[in-house]
Amino acid sequence: MIKEVESLFSLKDKVVVVTGATGVLGEAFVNGLCSAGATIVVIGRNEDVAKQRVEEARNAGCKSIYIIADVLDEQNLIDAKNTILNEFGKIDALVNAAGGNVAEAVVQPGNDVFDLNVSALKQAFDLNLFGTIMPTQIFGKEIAKHGGSIVNISSVSATQALTRVLGYSLAKASIDSYTKWMAVELANRYEDKIRMNAIVPGFFITNQNRALLTNEDGSLTSRGQAIISKTPFKRFGNPEELIGALVYLLSDASKFVNGENVKVDGGFSAFSGV
Repeated sequence: MIKEVESLFSLKDKVVVVTGATGVLGEAFVNGLCSAGATIVVIGRNEDVAKQRVEEARNAGCKSIYIIADVLDEQNLIDAKNTILNEFGKIDALVNAAGGNVAEAVVQPGNDVFDLNVSALKQAFDLNLFGTIMPTQIFGKEIAKHGGSIVNISSVSATQALTRVLGYSLAKASIDSYTKWMAVELANRYEDKIRMNAIVPGFFITNQNRALLTNEDGSLTSRGQAIISKTPFKRFGNPEELIGALVYLLSDASKFVNGENVKVDGGFSAFSGV
């Protein structure tokens, strides 16, 4: 007997860890997961925002706790895992939403392309790629015990050359490779108990890209205008528009989906520009 559609997408009683939950997209993820019935673990570095996320989730009727942790600090993640297990007894899913760009890694138009800030590029690369791999290593082992899902965050910059954001693009391309590689390796070892997929957002205004896409008065920069012109919907995305893909990939509705990238980009990737 096939489950009812509503129950297929339900995350009731699922303990979902969200890294980067104090960011702009993280807020939408927490709200969406709460609406789907999940128990949410908010992980981030901004304690004031983390407290706010948890308070809002609890006010909406969801179980939630926050943990202040750096996704590049292994001991932080181990301590977080132990806290979660003590509180809830299990981990069912992981959303690797920690990431973003590093200001010093953005290549300015007048910069010499042979004089890149390599240190900043490495920082952006580590934050996005290893900030995805390390939580997977720590929390994924617990998910595999009972079965569940891991969702990474890729980018349209992984497959198309976007000027200025080299470090970020390199990391997101690596996340695409990692998602496929890990999905296969998990399946080889655990069959269909644990799966990994990724969401590929188009352009959403976040704290990291706001200065690249908009001016202080809210108008679009030339880069922002160029992006809108190549997006068939002719607008940026709203963070809430990522929730459907996230809930789908975490729920039983996607039980036979593994190693895939789900684009949520308003048609940006499909459009040649002509």
